[in-house]
Amino acid sequence: MPQTVRLVEHPVLADRLSVLRDRGTSHGAFRQALFEAAAIMAVEVTRELPVREVEIETPLESTRGSRLKEEVTVVPVLRAGLGMVEGFLRLLPDARVGHLGIYRDEEDHVPVHYYERLPPGIPDARVYVLDPMLATGGSAVEALHQLKRSGATQLELVCLVSAPDGIAAVGRTHPEVVIWTAAIDRELDENAYIRPGLGDAGDRVFGTS
Repeated sequence: MPQTVRLVEHPVLADRLSVLRDRGTSHGAFRQALFEAAAIMAVEVTRELPVREVEIETPLESTRGSRLKEEVTVVPVLRAGLGMVEGFLRLLPDARVGHLGIYRDEEDHVPVHYYERLPPGIPDARVYVLDPMLATGGSAVEALHQLKRSGATQLELVCLVSAPDGIAAVGRTHPEVVIWTAAIDRELDENAYIRPGLGDAGDRVFGTS
């Protein structure tokens, strides 16, 4: 496994991932499990955020404490990435949120960029790109390209299920970007779906399948 890939192992995360994989999970239960899985990922991903020392006043006396040193921005890749945003904002309520619309052409399996709305401060922020599924890697690679063109320099990709092909694609084009994932699955099938995977995350979040 490449050094830039961080496999997050946590018993509650593993439980939620099983709920997400189960074809019998309802749309509501899927959304709830996705929120909870994202919240756990947020805790693990942010362990390395730098902090600064500050002087604070408790109700009883002065003391030293820590505050986050950097601005944080979360950028979901539409649609499925939207399901992970709330989990991150529960931990980081002051984070700015951007959006990138990228979908995979079902015939050619290439990314198509159709929407971009990014907040100010991208060049100075720690930017977490949220996408539940890293399959071929095309959408993630395109999202990272777009963010770099907007000046982002501190980029990390946060997924739940990844395929070796997607990890390799990101590694070839963005070798410095850390990939966080809860699982590395076996392979892609002939339709470029992750196996065993969890189906189309966007459809299962929004109830369109």
